Amino acid sequence: MSGPGQTFEITPKLLLRAYSIGMFPMAESADDPTLFWVDPDERGIFPLDGLIITKSLAKIVRSDRYDVKVDTDFEAVIENCAGGGDGRPSTWINARIRKLYGDLFRQGHVHTVETWQDGKMVGGLYGVAIGGAFFGESMFHTARDASKVALIHLAARLRAGGFTLLDTQFVTPHLASLGAQEVSRKKYHRLLDAAIGETGNFFAWPRDIQVRGRQVLSVVEAPLG
Repeated sequence: MSGPGQTFEITPKLLLRAYSIGMFPMAESADDPTLFWVDPDERGIFPLDGLIITKSLAKIVRSDRYDVKVDTDFEAVIENCAGGGDGRPSTWINARIRKLYGDLFRQGHVHTVETWQDGKMVGGLYGVAIGGAFFGESMFHTARDASKVALIHLAARLRAGGFTLLDTQFVTPHLASLGAQEVSRKKYHRLLDAAIGETGNFFAWPRDIQVRGRQVLSVVEAPLG
């Protein structure tokens, strides 16, 4: 991992290359204009057949309490993930991060999964797709379990599209409660190399169709293979 405070030019092409070899950029804070590369000794992943879905969460997904959409408003998703409003703490997402991932979104390499209620976005996440790997970057919610619903819909979409790796960078207690696991750098790179060589289709379920919760649960709860 390179040290904080370093200034270097990162292009969308370089960023994709970094992800493909196991690295990603971070900032010390939202106000820090500099970035540094991270390649953790222990990497967080979500096994796509290992999400932990409680009965109460499954009930919410099945009820379609939230409308789930993809790629409709990247700017709103990253703005909410960055925080700093409505009493939410700000994060490491700075202006350079916003621009880089916005460029990648417009190029079709970054995707969002969004949860909406009564015409308002109340949760969501965004990440980078390369081959059969999806690199989750950040998530947010302003309504109960809205980000969890987005994550479950993401996992089902990835499985439907032939993805094999869902990277979450680090494991927090919250993510661990949903099934995230830590793997060694060596094991992560093996999983990454295999996934990068595959062809995942994020739109195996077309973006303009409403995927129902029952279908999502049937996919994520089915055994792989």
